[in-house]
Amino acid sequence: MYIMVVGLNYRSAPVEVRERFALMESGLEGALEGLRATERVSECVIVSTCNRTEVYAVCENRHLGEGAIRDFLSQHSGFERSRFEEHLYQYGEMDAVCHLFRVSAGLDSMVLGETQILGQVRSAFLLAQELGATGSIFNNLFRRAVTVAKRAHHETKIGENAVSVSYAAVELAKKIFESLDKKTVLIIGAGKMSELTAKHLNANGATRVFVVNRTYQRAKELADKFQGKALDMDSLDLALREADIVVSSTGAEGYVVTREHVQVAMKQRRHRPLFLIDIAVPRDLDPEMSKVDNVFLYDIDDLQGVIAVNLQERAREAEKVEGIIGEEQLAFRQWLNEQEAIPLILKLREKAANVQSNLMQNIINKVPDLTEKEVHTVNKLTMMMVNQFIHEPIKQVKEMATEQEAELYLEAFTRIFGLEVQAAKEEQSASQEAVVRVEQVRQEEPAGTQARVSGMFGRFGTR
Repeated sequence: MYIMVVGLNYRSAPVEVRERFALMESGLEGALEGLRATERVSECVIVSTCNRTEVYAVCENRHLGEGAIRDFLSQHSGFERSRFEEHLYQYGEMDAVCHLFRVSAGLDSMVLGETQILGQVRSAFLLAQELGATGSIFNNLFRRAVTVAKRAHHETKIGENAVSVSYAAVELAKKIFESLDKKTVLIIGAGKMSELTAKHLNANGATRVFVVNRTYQRAKELADKFQGKALDMDSLDLALREADIVVSSTGAEGYVVTREHVQVAMKQRRHRPLFLIDIAVPRDLDPEMSKVDNVFLYDIDDLQGVIAVNLQERAREAEKVEGIIGEEQLAFRQWLNEQEAIPLILKLREKAANVQSNLMQNIINKVPDLTEKEVHTVNKLTMMMVNQFIHEPIKQVKEMATEQEAELYLEAFTRIFGLEVQAAKEEQSASQEAVVRVEQVRQEEPAGTQARVSGMFGRFGTR
């Protein structure tokens, strides 16, 4: 079995290429069934987001599986393979495992350490599992990927430092106000960035929202998203008296809010703290207002500075996450090797059972006058002897499967015990020797059937 991932992401392909490969949730079912139908892919999971499309697969044959995946991508996108293969990346075996773990933990995301990708990977896996597109390998691997991401966010601070403008604004607001619960947010302008910032503030407890915009209808549309209140620009001074947090992003020329506006508002507010975020370029808010007591003003550069510092912190935490990934990667490798040992153990048990069965048949043929009780006893003791013989090898192969050079050890084990070729001559020889010993035992003085047979096999086992 060969584990691989073939895909493209925001680093390897521009958006006009990525969008041709994006799969909506409704299309994933057909895509997974199509991949499985090729019979070159044993297990598969497709992770498709705005920033990446990746096909994870388990294949019997690496090259046939790779071809099937690339053909699938060509068919789905409508591109000839020659038009997109330069944008693809491919990883195999432990490199593929490491890539999945890094993706799930947010280390391969555009925003380092973001958590949304974990939910997307988990959903992709659950869908594939529901459709029967996964087996024991991916069921184990993707559960470990979820574990890696959870450990990353519980054991490190990879996700605690804001690295987007909207989240940075929330982080700063939390430093100024002990709590954002029931705080009032004033949005000036109806741009996307203002809306996103207000959304995060609202999610953190700032439940009262005013929207001021030159176009009242647009203000109302945005206010309705937060169950807020729309106001026209003439009501700006009134809104400043009520607001605790102001987010401004308009396309106006000149300052929308001046120092004088804020001075008047602060007197009427009895100098309650006022937090203002100016994410417009050119700026909406007069920088002189920051000189007014209890007024805290941040512009886009201030926020970017916060983001830069936080990215450095996340990069340091990412090193800790890489350590977690290494641990889980090793654990998965050991599990995989243990799975490789299972068929060998089964083959060894099967071979031992055949030896014992042939041995018993030869004994019965050569000593036909054995009683039913004696046959039962001999059968029981031969089984005990065989099981004792293979007990230690089975124990050792399980341990060897977890070691670094497991592949070499397992190959040696296979050859030593001849598990690929039945050693018929050795079985026949062992059977004949056992028959001779049974005859010798039967000619001795009677001392109980079980004692006689047990003694014989004891000598045979230590011969």
